[in-house]
Amino acid sequence: MAVRLRLKRTGKKKQPSYRVVAVDSRKPRDGRVLEVIGTYDPRQEPSAISIVNERAVHWLNHGAQPSETVSKLLTISGAWDEFRSPGSPQPADTATESAPEAPAPPPEPDLVLDTPEPSADVPPQDAEAQVSAEPAASEPKTSEPGEAQ
Repeated sequence: MAVRLRLKRTGKKKQPSYRVVAVDSRKPRDGRVLEVIGTYDPRQEPSAISIVNERAVHWLNHGAQPSETVSKLLTISGAWDEFRSPGSPQPADTATESAPEAPAPPPEPDLVLDTPEPSADVPPQDAEAQVSAEPAASEPKTSEPGEAQ
């Protein structure tokens, strides 16, 4: 079963408030839930957010995927930081916390040669034949006096 942490809409028409719930991802938005872990009221100034961080971290540790909005709410409430900090640090975090790395060597430029060089596989006499087989550089043709152009 794929568990999602998402919002369940409650409240009257045009006066929404939401519950942050753990639910099977195949269930409808306002369907049966596994657990209510908090509430969110966007109409108050500032928005009212109350989330039970221990339960949110529990569901995250068990593989629940938060929706985009719920992940923002978890970040605000601090549950996301609790989820990330107790375990082993993430690969991105280890790079920033470890000693600075040595600078990478500069990239080697790709060389493009105008004429092919003889390869090690080709015997020397064949290498000369390869080079001479290519047309000569643009040399102007000279016509002989009796030749028509």
